[in-house]
Amino acid sequence: MATSSQTTKKYEFDCVYLHSCLAGGKGASSEPRKVMEILTQRNMEELKLIRQTYRALYNCDLLHVFSQSDNPFSRVAYLRATEPPERDAEIVRGALFGQSLDPDTLTEIICTRSSLELSAAKQAYQARYNSNLERDVSSKTIGSLKEVLLAVLNSNCYDGGRVDTSLAMCDAKTLYEAIESGKYIDQRCIILVISQRNTSQIKEILSSYKQLYGHEFLKFLKKEKCGDFGRQLRIVIRCIQFPEKHFAKQLRRKLKNGDAREVLLRTVVTRSEIDIKHINSAFAAKTGWTLESLVRNEFNGNSCSNTDKVYSLAGDFLIALLKHS
Repeated sequence: MATSSQTTKKYEFDCVYLHSCLAGGKGASSEPRKVMEILTQRNMEELKLIRQTYRALYNCDLLHVFSQSDNPFSRVAYLRATEPPERDAEIVRGALFGQSLDPDTLTEIICTRSSLELSAAKQAYQARYNSNLERDVSSKTIGSLKEVLLAVLNSNCYDGGRVDTSLAMCDAKTLYEAIESGKYIDQRCIILVISQRNTSQIKEILSSYKQLYGHEFLKFLKKEKCGDFGRQLRIVIRCIQFPEKHFAKQLRRKLKNGDAREVLLRTVVTRSEIDIKHINSAFAAKTGWTLESLVRNEFNGNSCSNTDKVYSLAGDFLIALLKHS
């Protein structure tokens, strides 16, 4: 077992090597493959320690170094080295206050994270932007999207303790009544259930629903009477219950539209130590493509231009993450 001193030396060695590869902290990498090797072979906790060590050695944040270069390789490196709560906060901020509202990315980040992860992201958002995430979502979104996102954002307040199967059964019956009891669905009742249960409990409710009624809750949300609320809720429920299917569907949709690169990059980086293998299986089942083959298709250039080389390196980075997950 490595001693604390040996561990510290390892991170110092990584930092010295990164510093030399990154042109003395100016962002341009003279040895990108070594940078790639370090960032893909260390887990998130190790990367956190590398960032701390780098700051101690050079009085500079490694993320700032990566942000100095505006290219796909540096973006992958930046996202990979960023702690997940900080990364989620930054992505959400961009989805809210970019050139236009990005509801797909907003829903993805808020609704595929566990209650603990969402709580950490909200704290990081508050610390970095001195703003409340719920308030910003409320001010930038409208209608059903606003309702369901705020419900999920509130749900993290109820995290803690074990899953309650009896309560889940009761809530499943409540959801059934909210959809089937009348001509219109009871939106207020559904929102109340979601906003007062953490993500683990919501998954148990959905499992109980299928056990009681023989089909997924998602099936009823396709009914005409569910309208736009049902459509938005269906996306949110899929994110919570089957995140791998949601990511795979997003990739398929973006691939069809010809703009899969950004979503592919974000998906591989943010899910590389979580469920990327399940996403790969879900994507392959629907398309016959693996994520690695999609990365090669989207990022490998056909010329020797510097731009194509940078994209190719970014693709190699993503493939390395896939292989180390």
